[in-house]
Order: sequence, then structure tokens, then C-alpha cells
Amino acid sequence: MIIDRRISPSVRALLGPALVCGALWLGTAQADVGAAKTIASGLANPRGLAFAPNGDLYVAESGSGGTGNCTFSPPNPSVNRCYGETGAISRVRPEGGFDRVATGFPSLAQPSGMAEGGPVDVSFLGMAATVTLSWGGDPALRAALGPKGHMFGTVLQVTPSGATRTIADVAAHEAAVNPAGGAVDSNPYNTLTVPGRRLVADAGANALIEIAANGRTSTFAVLPLLPAVPPIPVPREPVPTSIVEGPDGALYVSQLTSFPFWPGTSAVLRVASDGSSIEPYVTGLTAVVDLAFDAGGALYILEVGRGQSGPFPPPNPGLGIGRLLRQCPGGAPSVLLEGLFFPGGIAIGPDGAAYLTNFGVSATAGEVLRLPVSPCS
Repeated sequence: MIIDRRISPSVRALLGPALVCGALWLGTAQADVGAAKTIASGLANPRGLAFAPNGDLYVAESGSGGTGNCTFSPPNPSVNRCYGETGAISRVRPEGGFDRVATGFPSLAQPSGMAEGGPVDVSFLGMAATVTLSWGGDPALRAALGPKGHMFGTVLQVTPSGATRTIADVAAHEAAVNPAGGAVDSNPYNTLTVPGRRLVADAGANALIEIAANGRTSTFAVLPLLPAVPPIPVPREPVPTSIVEGPDGALYVSQLTSFPFWPGTSAVLRVASDGSSIEPYVTGLTAVVDLAFDAGGALYILEVGRGQSGPFPPPNPGLGIGRLLRQCPGGAPSVLLEGLFFPGGIAIGPDGAAYLTNFGVSATAGEVLRLPVSPCS
């Protein structure tokens, strides 16, 4: 799960218990998930997913960490996340179930099994997969974790034969440039792959990073801070979690925002294709983790939380209670599916159905759902 790291120690101390208690909230969500069919289960912290040009569906599994070296969890420094090489890219079988087709990626997970580092996104341009590995924190800490620790915070290419090469070290860009200022913190979470370049949503850096065809990184855009919401007096982090290209050629970026994920204060941003302008496109959202457009131009919006309610500080800021919305062209967002628990990614299939990951913080119970949807009228 992606959490904004640049917050005060007092607020950070609240995040760990909030995540641990999240499982207790499952029964309180409006259970609508019966409308969706589970087509794969038993995944380890599944996050982003995408269709290859041949119609196969792939999902990024952040893995279950391991018994290797540990480092503190940035949201809750009293909890460790430990190293293993359990991350994977898996292909979902057409008949149901899945096969792990690329394995051995580095993974970090807490004792609860919730991953905080590893494969979080997969995308395609041709049959070679672009895989994003998250990190969260200062890139200088990566090397001490294990043999593949340097791979956290990078973007890789995986060929159909399983060969892997590093395309770019996004976390190193944050360490060298730190485009948004503040503490050095990188957490690449989603990559848009288009001809000639890749664009990465770095949730820790609060920036979009461009990777040229030769692998060189540059800052494409820095997202503006969000207004403060009392009783926390400081501006909030935007925390970009995904980036997609719209039918108009512009880029659309989702915001998680920062703790405590105030209801209705997140947005989808429209960013000019050259990064020259950033403006709100859909507002009134909460804790958005992923986006997708369908062939008709409808925008699908996946929320991973409902936000805090009641007195501050909340015992749990509604994190984990997810839902899927859709905005048809010219319309307002409407809810398609509720009752999700830590959903991680959304993709629209060649059949027009919505595919999404659920139980995205479980090392054993992650799943992929298929939701039939009617075209926008």
C-alpha cells in the first residue's frame, strides 16, 4: 500500500495502527462485490494490472518479503519491513487462476504480510512488459537490504522470454534532483509506456518523472501541494499514484493525498502532454489509487479509502474501504462497485469489462476481479 511519507512524526505514529486495524473494517463496507467475479485468487499483494497486445492479462505481485535484512516502515517507524525475493509478474489464465511468469523480484513486507516494496505496476508497448518496483523512503537505504535491493525504485523491462533489464533508476533521480524539495523520498508507483518515452508517477517525490528512450530521467512535472484541512495546519501532499493518457492526448493523474485522506479532497488532474499545465479534471474524490480509460472515453477511477470521519484523530481513516467509479464523457462520476478491500489496480479488457485487483495488502489472499459493465449511453 502506498502512503504519503512526508508528514509529521505525530501523524506517522497513527498510520501503522490504522493499517493494522483496516481488516476490521471489511464487514462495514457496503458489500457490492457480488457483482464482480473472482477470476484469480491466492496472489501475494497484487497491485497494478494490464493487458498485453495479445489479450493476456498480467498482474504485478509485490510479494511477501522474506527473512532477509529489514528496514523501518516509513509510515510507522516502529514496524520493520523485511527483504525477500518473492515479487512476481503473473499471467491470469483465461479459464481462471494464474501462473507466475517472472519471479525473483525484490520484495519488502511487514510481519502482517503487507508489502511495502516490490513490483507494483505492469504496462505494455508491444509484448515486452514495463515493470515498476516501488520503494518508499530514502534511496540510500536500498543497497543494504539484499542482493537485489538496488532494484527497488526502478523501472524494468521484462521480455516474453523472461530476460530482465533496468530501464531507469527513478529513485536515484529523486536522490540527485529532489524536484519537489523536502525530505528525499521516492516511491515509483505507476508507469505509462508510450512510443518514445515512459512517464512515472513517483508518489514519494510528488512528481512525474520522464524516462527517455535512452533511459535518461528528467522531471516532467511537480504536482502542487494541496490546501491544509484543519486541524492539521500544513499543506497536504498530492501523492500521485497513476498516470494514463486520455483520448484527447492529455495525461490524467490520480492523487492519493496524505493522511488522514479527508473525504472528497482528492482529484484526478489533467496534465498537458508536454507538462506545461496542470488543472483539476474530476474533484470530490477520496484516496485514488489507479485510473483507466475505456475505448469510448469513459474514465474509471479506483479509490482505496473512504476518508476519516468523526473526531480527529480517527481510529482508522477509512483506508482500505475501496470502490470503483466511472465518469462517462460529459457526465459526473457514478459508483460502479463498492465493498472492495484495499484494491490496487484497474484495467479495461478487450471485452469491455473492468478488471481490478482486490485484497492488495494480503500475502496470500489477493485476487483479481472481473466486472461486466455496460457502455456509457
